[in-house]
Amino acid sequence: MDDSANDAARSGHEVIQDYLKTLDGSPGVYRMLNAASEVLYVGKARNLKARVSNYARPSGHSGRIARMIHETVSMMFLTTRTELEALLLEQNLIKQLKPRYNVLLRDDKS
Repeated sequence: MDDSANDAARSGHEVIQDYLKTLDGSPGVYRMLNAASEVLYVGKARNLKARVSNYARPSGHSGRIARMIHETVSMMFLTTRTELEALLLEQNLIKQLKPRYNVLLRDDKS
C-alpha cells in the first residue's frame, strides 16, 4: 500500500498524534512537512513531546497555525543534548530552508 496516499487522507492532527507517541522529553528541533515534502515550519523545543503535543490539540489554534497543521502530512525530528544546541540548529535550518510558516526570523540579516 502507498503510505503517502494513506497519509494524505489523514488529518494533520492524526499525523501529529502518531508522531507524538514516538517522542520523549528530549530537547531538539522538529520540521513539519506538506504532501510535496516541503518544509512548512521549523521549531525547537526544550521538551519535544510537550511542544508537539500542543499541535495535537484539535482546537485553540490561530488561523495560521490551524492551516499549517492541516497541511502537515509528516514530521522530522532531531534531538540535541541541550536547548541551546536546539536553538542554534533551529536558526540555521530556518535560514537554510526558509519555511513558509516561520515568520519571525525571516528579516534577520545577520
